[in-house]
Amino acid sequence: MEIELERVKPAEIETRSFEIITEELGETGLSKLIPGTEPIVKRCIHTSADFDYAKNLRFSEGVVDKALNALRNGASIVTDTQMAKAGINKRKLAQFGGQVYCFMSDEDVAEKAKAMGTTRATASMEKAAEIKEPLIFAVGNAPTALVKLYELIQEKRLAPELIIGVPVGFVNVVQSKELILSLTDTPYIVAQGRKGGSNIAACICNALLYML
Repeated sequence: MEIELERVKPAEIETRSFEIITEELGETGLSKLIPGTEPIVKRCIHTSADFDYAKNLRFSEGVVDKALNALRNGASIVTDTQMAKAGINKRKLAQFGGQVYCFMSDEDVAEKAKAMGTTRATASMEKAAEIKEPLIFAVGNAPTALVKLYELIQEKRLAPELIIGVPVGFVNVVQSKELILSLTDTPYIVAQGRKGGSNIAACICNALLYML
């Protein structure tokens, strides 16, 4: 059996991938995207090969400009997995004074989660609320992290620069995302429905960083 491969130089693979994504989205698909969100949507598709992200990503009003301003002013990123932390371009983020935090493996977080009968993700968001600097939250795995963020915001203990809410799964995933979508004063980027993941959380962070 003969299979014809597309001849692409290694350095051009990503560029060609984005060309294919643009072609397959077509003019109709592109016209439905909110101005300024196209690089984020395309990078999510590039990461997952899933064109549903052109339909299920939800953006609060003016979120891209707000997120970029936060990053320019040194905002740091808090993730709910080491995988997401590993995937974020920390060198680019550091150019603006930010860093990436993930408290999921911290001993004090594990102890607090056990004592309170909660998940580590919940306890890690509690710990993040104590950081006195501008924060972006990138949640790709734990819906309990989104629920705790919602509670902290309602209690006025936290005012995130941005919440990236893209946990993947079945139990309370959709509901936790709807809580974030109900916020009126918190910028958000949310993948409505069950889809998402740590890779998607990281790629949205990178899409914003590459837009700077």
